[in-house]
Amino acid sequence: MSKSKLDTILPVLSSLGVIGVWYAAQHAMGPDRQFLLPAPHQVFQALVAKAPELGQAARNTALGAFLGFVIAVVLSFVLALILSLSPRIRRSFYPHLMALQMTPIVVLAPILILWAGPGLPSVVIITFLICFFPMVVNTTQGLISTDTNLVDFFRMCNATKRQEILMLRVPAALPYFFTGMRIAATLAPIGAIVGDFTAGNSAGGQGGLGYLTIVFSSQFQMSALFAAALVSCVLGFIFSGAVIGLSWLALHKWHESYRTSES
Repeated sequence: MSKSKLDTILPVLSSLGVIGVWYAAQHAMGPDRQFLLPAPHQVFQALVAKAPELGQAARNTALGAFLGFVIAVVLSFVLALILSLSPRIRRSFYPHLMALQMTPIVVLAPILILWAGPGLPSVVIITFLICFFPMVVNTTQGLISTDTNLVDFFRMCNATKRQEILMLRVPAALPYFFTGMRIAATLAPIGAIVGDFTAGNSAGGQGGLGYLTIVFSSQFQMSALFAAALVSCVLGFIFSGAVIGLSWLALHKWHESYRTSES
């Protein structure tokens, strides 16, 4: 069997194994507790039955996640450029970034609701806060980790600071930048769902997956809860897949990690 076929078959076999274990676990729980772990076919039935509600909620969550993610990417890149200019600047701002990262979102949510109001604005801000820190840290690290020999060569050639940053440091930092984007892409849907939990608004069909899980939980619809979790997982895969695709487009022709894997 060829390696490509094996690489295709193994994930399928492992998925079938997981489904088998799932059915066995539900059976082992006994009739009185099986409702706590709905079978895969019951989750699929709930997914079909609740498709309109799940679809609308997924669109709302995706919008909040996308806006917060994009704002985090843009602002983190700008701040990383500033932080890379001087160790003194990094020492001045890093404690504040750490404080922002360490502050629990559930503490900030009531403040954000009072400032921005419930609904999409607060969800976007919460998503931004969750995605922002890994983007800043990774991009800054990439900008200050440029090969010193190349930096010395640019300076020997009397390159300006702008030329050094735009033509040397930014291209060299792209792998770090996209690594940060991958981390942020996995966090963005989570941030939007958490934001919907804490600061969401269901008025006018604005409720996302976080709000929907609250509704399903209060009604004890276990199959629908698992279906909402499945949709959330798919949303995360879409975000991560999009960033991986962008990373490949930007790096595969010249960066050694892609050239090595494709050779």
